[in-house]
Amino acid sequence: MQSSHDSSTKDGEDKDVEADEEPETEPVRFGWVTGVMIRCMLNIWGVILYLRLPWITAQAGIGLTWLIIIMSSIVTSITGLSISAISTNGKVKAGGTYFLISRSLGPELGGSIGLLFSFANAVAVAMHVVGFSETVKDLLTDSIMSDPVNDIRIVGVITVTGLMGIALAGMEWEAKAQVVFFFVIMVSFVNYFVGTLIPASPERMAKGYFSYRGDIFLENIGPEWRGETGSFFGMFSIFFPSATGILAGANISGDLKDPAVAIPQGTLMAIFLTTLTYLAIAATIGSCVIRDATGSINDTLGAGNFTGGECAGLGCNYGWNFTECTLAGTCEYGLANDYQTMSMVSAFSPLITAGIFAATLSSALACLVSAPKVFQCLCQDNLYPLIGFFAKGYGKNQEPLRAYALTFILAVAFILIAELNTIAPIISNFFLCSYALINFSCFHATITKSPGWRPSFRYFSKWTALFGAIISVVIMFLLNWWSALIVVGIIFVSLAYVTYKKPEVNWGSSVQAGSYQMALSHAMSLSDVEDHVKNFRPQCLVLSGPPNFRPALVDFVAAFTKTVSLMICGNVAEVRVYLQPHDSSCAENYSEQLRWLNARKIRSFYNFITTGNLRAGATSLMQVSGLGRLKPNTVVLGYKHNWQTDSPQNMENYVGIIHLAHLFSLPVPTGLTLLIPYLLTRRKRWSRCRVRVFLSSQIANAEEHREDRKEFEDLIAPYRLNEGQKGVDTVEEMKMEAPWKVTDEDLRIYKKKSEQHMRLHEILQDHSRNAALIVMSLPVVRKGVCPSALYMAWLETVSKGLHPPVAFIRGNQEDALTFYCQ
Repeated sequence: MQSSHDSSTKDGEDKDVEADEEPETEPVRFGWVTGVMIRCMLNIWGVILYLRLPWITAQAGIGLTWLIIIMSSIVTSITGLSISAISTNGKVKAGGTYFLISRSLGPELGGSIGLLFSFANAVAVAMHVVGFSETVKDLLTDSIMSDPVNDIRIVGVITVTGLMGIALAGMEWEAKAQVVFFFVIMVSFVNYFVGTLIPASPERMAKGYFSYRGDIFLENIGPEWRGETGSFFGMFSIFFPSATGILAGANISGDLKDPAVAIPQGTLMAIFLTTLTYLAIAATIGSCVIRDATGSINDTLGAGNFTGGECAGLGCNYGWNFTECTLAGTCEYGLANDYQTMSMVSAFSPLITAGIFAATLSSALACLVSAPKVFQCLCQDNLYPLIGFFAKGYGKNQEPLRAYALTFILAVAFILIAELNTIAPIISNFFLCSYALINFSCFHATITKSPGWRPSFRYFSKWTALFGAIISVVIMFLLNWWSALIVVGIIFVSLAYVTYKKPEVNWGSSVQAGSYQMALSHAMSLSDVEDHVKNFRPQCLVLSGPPNFRPALVDFVAAFTKTVSLMICGNVAEVRVYLQPHDSSCAENYSEQLRWLNARKIRSFYNFITTGNLRAGATSLMQVSGLGRLKPNTVVLGYKHNWQTDSPQNMENYVGIIHLAHLFSLPVPTGLTLLIPYLLTRRKRWSRCRVRVFLSSQIANAEEHREDRKEFEDLIAPYRLNEGQKGVDTVEEMKMEAPWKVTDEDLRIYKKKSEQHMRLHEILQDHSRNAALIVMSLPVVRKGVCPSALYMAWLETVSKGLHPPVAFIRGNQEDALTFYCQ
């Protein structure tokens, strides 16, 4: 040991060394504005806002576009309320959406959603980068590198590589970049709305812009479906990914100062503000731009290019003739044709381009950060094999560099698709599934009424959460039924795997609370149900001691109770072993036995009682084991092979337990002798065994079998009372001192019964030597009448020398077979 003086000296030296070193900096933490609200708004104001909202408005019309936006907002708002409730119910750590769902619904569903959400965010990176690349391609119309598709791929790969560099620089740099992007987007919005107020020039009119016009609004209020995706849900599937950014703040929960405050405030405020933005842009651009235009300033009615006939299209009202391209479907401009309509409408188009860059890059960056962090948390929980490699973190913020590399590879793979309208629907169902599970988590946690469900955020309802879950699933299948089936299939496969593996985690999930509530409710409802022979089940109290001490006995009972009825392994433990002060051996032994039962896939409870007497402990177990109707109706004991060498008092206790079982009416009905073999044959191991039944109303006298009789007499010889010519009082006193001993009177009274057991042994030797199991009636006599030594001699005589195991069963004269019922 080191002296206190040495310790203090060493401590002082350490302090001097530490003083010379630079103190370790704290990890970067964000508040609700920069950490959640701005991040969510940037992710929602993504590629869809600038490049697809005008086109969706042309297809669905202003009215249905508003409906699409409002439907999306309802789903995200309800989900936002559920996220707020879950995130304020306890400490929120890293892992975002995965952490929230897994700690609420448990590892089975949590693991599934962790995989899906990580993948969806990785694909979302590709979607936003492809949107950015489309804009760059349009700017480089005169400088095509290869062809339009390959240009998008080249620009996309270069862009995602640059974004990866920003992400790897750390969360502090990433947050600064997001603030810059937010400022650029706000400037682009002002630029757009100012542009809608500027009178139309001939160049802009040629592209379909005529400033605010009542007839344009009325024309664009209704839908005009075009192309393969021309349907309400086709447009919804393309638009909905824009609403998925509501989880951007929750996904970096580990980097927030106070997640329980930041997530509700920032998420709900972001949903409200972005919804207003989408509604305003859809209404304004649909009121000042027509669907079809050529872009040529020569296409006016007075330019001599009108060859007669009727002028088609709303442009005719303003002196423009777009008839030819409108009828042929070849127009290059207008809401329905030009993805860059917002840029054309704005006061200064480069600012819209800057806004597109900021929106797409900020959204891509947010997803690029979210996917690795969620996946890292999933890997750290070790729910699935082969992914632990990605759990490692680096630096003060434990950055998931390996998960970043995996996300980069997935993003590049989807960037190579190079088609925004193809990538967007892929993401929709993944996010909708996430929303469905988030809402279901909130609903389930509420209906289970667990005392641990105490969210400080009160503005939610279990019914709105359930509605949000249902509507998310419905929309999934309406958007793309086969994609929805794939998502559901992935969830079920991963759920089945985790359920089968049973990871050693205990997160206090609502599923656990629900299981308890359901079990309690069903147990209570059974209390009002009268027993009926049709529903009889052998519910066994197995006096096994520690189950791993008697595996054969436990396995035998489990063979006919598993998935059928109740099984409780009971252990009468010695007081001196389990009640030592500050001794944890009791709890350790309990856990050890449960692990042993689970390892052998035995569905059994384990209960023990501390007492110094086996008989008293067994009595207590028979009286208190079980709950309501779920209580034992059968006592199962192993055979006491050492009854001849053990103390007579232990033998007396053993037989006394059998009598106690009859006293408490625990022996089951008489038909169990047939029911147990039938239940065994339902197991795969016993399925090929045939049940043979032997009935005998009278077994022949065994007087002539002198050899068997001599063996029986030798068995009981050590337990003879040998009262001889002693008086009655003396004999009674001797019987009180040793009640297990056999008197001459006992041998006379039970002579015939003893001979029947000898003969029964011969019959079993002749007819059942090759059986897999012998099931026979247990002899029973009144307590205090038959000495325990004589009783054990009967059991020994019948079962000695038999190759197959023997199960003795005795009932209480109640029916157990439907043969007897009306």
